Amino acid sequence: MNYKERVSTGIAGFDKTIDMLRMGDNVVWQVGSIESYKQVVYPYLEQAKRDHRRIVYFRFGSHERLIPKEDTSIAVYDVDPSLGFERFAITIHQIAEAEGQKVFYVFDCLTELLRFWYSDLMIGNFFQVTCPYLFQLDTVAYFAVERNKHSFETIARIRETTQCLLDLYHLEGAMYIHPLKADGRYSPTMFFPHKIEGEKTRCITSSTQAAELFSGLEWEKKYSDYWNTMIDEAKEALNGDIKEKERHKEILLKLLIGPKTRLLDLCRRYFTLRDLLKIASRELGTGCVGGKSVGMLLARKIIKSCGDEALLNHLEPDDSFFLGTDVFYTYIVRNGAWGLWVQQKTETGYLALAGILKEKLLGGSFSESLEEEFKHVLEYFGQSPIIIRSSSLLEDNFGNAFAGKYESVFCVNQGTPEERLKAFEDAIRAVYASTMNPDALHYRIQRGLSLKDEQMAILIQRVSGDFYGEYFFPHVAGVGNSSNLYVWEKGMDMDQGMLRLVFGLGTRAVDRVIGDYVKIVALDDPMRIPGLIAQDEQKYSQKKADVLDLRNNIWCSKDVEELEKLDLGVKTDLFFTMDFKEAKRLRDLGYTNRPIPKVLNFKKMLSQTDFPDTMRKVLKLLSASYDYPVDIEFTVNFDQDGQYRFNLVQCRPLQTRGLGKSSELESQVKPEECLFYSEGNFMGGNLRIPLDYVIFVEVHQYLNLSEQEKYQVARYIGKLNQLLKDKQMLLMGPGRWGTTTASLGVPVHFTEISHMAAICEISCQKEGLMPELSYGSHFFQDLVESGVFYIALFRDQEGVVMKEDWLFGKNMLESIIPEAVNYENVLKVLDGRGMELYSDIQKQIVLLKENRE
Repeated sequence: MNYKERVSTGIAGFDKTIDMLRMGDNVVWQVGSIESYKQVVYPYLEQAKRDHRRIVYFRFGSHERLIPKEDTSIAVYDVDPSLGFERFAITIHQIAEAEGQKVFYVFDCLTELLRFWYSDLMIGNFFQVTCPYLFQLDTVAYFAVERNKHSFETIARIRETTQCLLDLYHLEGAMYIHPLKADGRYSPTMFFPHKIEGEKTRCITSSTQAAELFSGLEWEKKYSDYWNTMIDEAKEALNGDIKEKERHKEILLKLLIGPKTRLLDLCRRYFTLRDLLKIASRELGTGCVGGKSVGMLLARKIIKSCGDEALLNHLEPDDSFFLGTDVFYTYIVRNGAWGLWVQQKTETGYLALAGILKEKLLGGSFSESLEEEFKHVLEYFGQSPIIIRSSSLLEDNFGNAFAGKYESVFCVNQGTPEERLKAFEDAIRAVYASTMNPDALHYRIQRGLSLKDEQMAILIQRVSGDFYGEYFFPHVAGVGNSSNLYVWEKGMDMDQGMLRLVFGLGTRAVDRVIGDYVKIVALDDPMRIPGLIAQDEQKYSQKKADVLDLRNNIWCSKDVEELEKLDLGVKTDLFFTMDFKEAKRLRDLGYTNRPIPKVLNFKKMLSQTDFPDTMRKVLKLLSASYDYPVDIEFTVNFDQDGQYRFNLVQCRPLQTRGLGKSSELESQVKPEECLFYSEGNFMGGNLRIPLDYVIFVEVHQYLNLSEQEKYQVARYIGKLNQLLKDKQMLLMGPGRWGTTTASLGVPVHFTEISHMAAICEISCQKEGLMPELSYGSHFFQDLVESGVFYIALFRDQEGVVMKEDWLFGKNMLESIIPEAVNYENVLKVLDGRGMELYSDIQKQIVLLKENRE
């Protein structure tokens, strides 16, 4: 039984009909016009004033005000829906929280939100997250929706959530109210239409009267989601005039691409209305397709619009699908996680609640209608492997790359339809949950994005490659940069770009992999090899490749020697070269019966095909169109005739702060006078940085630590990074920064070194700690984007000077982090004042010296 306090609608006769309103009621009126809505709002408000209630009006529509401006007895909040669903819903939530209990609310017509969100789905979401909270606060709230403007699904979600749903008609000069739902109330005549006659009501029970009144009303069997209506109207505009096409193009740009950014301007320039309609036709749900999808689609369109015929002949077709951003919010709402989502957006909850929310996102379910769309997509792809890739609203845009921060999940796509659907849905859940990954959360804080809408769309791509035995993979994959910031020799033309190539899936091209190496290609001279690698090409070549295992339905790594023996549909000497140098070494050691080993160096592919020229053209074309350096991901597949097709799977602005001007380095600098000096092996352009601190990890003391203690050193470096973030710091240490294996270097997260001016990886060959020149990986993308200068010091390399006595000066660690006193022999914080770090990319010199001026 409902014991909540009864309150009046202000219409006495109707109060009797529905047995009054209750505190906690959300009352939704389906109306034919705003004028009709005003005729029930007015008596409700007048009664609330007589009862001395606190009244709040939420104003967000373009229709006439429901409350006169001169009525100062009512609190009015103007809330801007153009800020997006999340900001709008959270703002309403925060205002209601501040207003407290037993407040009486009036909302503008919810149909107005279609002008900003273009989606019935999101209006349903808003209602489902707002009304339960108002119910908890014991409020009464009036809402309206225009009749025949919303999909059945939206009205069904409103009906399910609200306490009262009422149809309001004005027919032949009279007002009729037809209750459709009145939670906790019932009478034999409650759900008949009622004619309002002043303070009285008259129930229309006669079938003749009811039919006469309502038979003339417009009735549609099915109302389409407003999103679909916009798409249908855009299709019709294809046959219209230019002005009409442009108007609908702008609408679709807003629907699919999102808010105003430099990327949106590029889309406006290159996409036609027909292009946008094709994207819409391959979208599941509604909302934007996200930054990664936009970057890929835009890059392909630029190539098709501006590339020559040879380039177009090499480009592999794309048939991706897109899961819209609105589906992400709907998933959160559907699975009861919205309250947790709002709490996580607060300063106290941002990190503390992320783990709980992540688990919630991993365990959610999808609606039946969406699952049907999933099945349709899986039927389309058949048993072709697919990859489920993050494509958030902010991802791969100018200023924010989010490189490697969110998940991408391969679906090998083998097994029964039920098994494939489960794997597909689990992959989507994993991408959604990755919005709560610590790296992503810290990245958003660092970039000032923690309170911005970061909706997750998903890019569903066919994996590029073919079946080879039990495995599926492309012949080649990689990343490319239009500016080669890693220039290792004098005379190199950095504007020609660089590639980072791997055999097999591209996962190894974007991650630093322990004990394995990728092929770095300078496109101004593809056969040029960095000095260190040239000394031992076998050692610094790729040993394992990532593939999809069809038998076991998993992603895995295999020895390239094993894969080279498969029938790859092309001569493998395109990729593998006989290593006669290694064969001689083995013979000298007495291994005379072994076959000549091969090294994976892509030598013939780089020297005897036009592949390097094609990639150089692609990077130049995209960079020129973006008017900015770009970073791409791609695959390459060859046929039996040695012809190839490349697939451009990702493109984003290369977030470099620029190369800077010459560092004005003295022409006659003496290496022996420097604290360290090296030719080549640095990244970041020309610079001159006066230092405040040098942070140094001593190799031998570090190696003597336990595994747990090594990770503690990394955490203390993270504290220094935060405490000294406004200072100019040089971080120096053995082996690799950012490794996940403490025996290969210091296992810091990027967020723990993000404020460093420069980092230096020092070789300690005897101890097995070596820098890894993995330019192009996600780790290096983070360095470039944050403007962190990178140096690799190979102490045994000719021309390298590395003095060590100065590194054992007075240690300031304890004064900055008192609790780190037991690590003073490992972690040094030195006064860097008077020291300057120089680099000159033309002379290929990097050095640290004391400024004697």
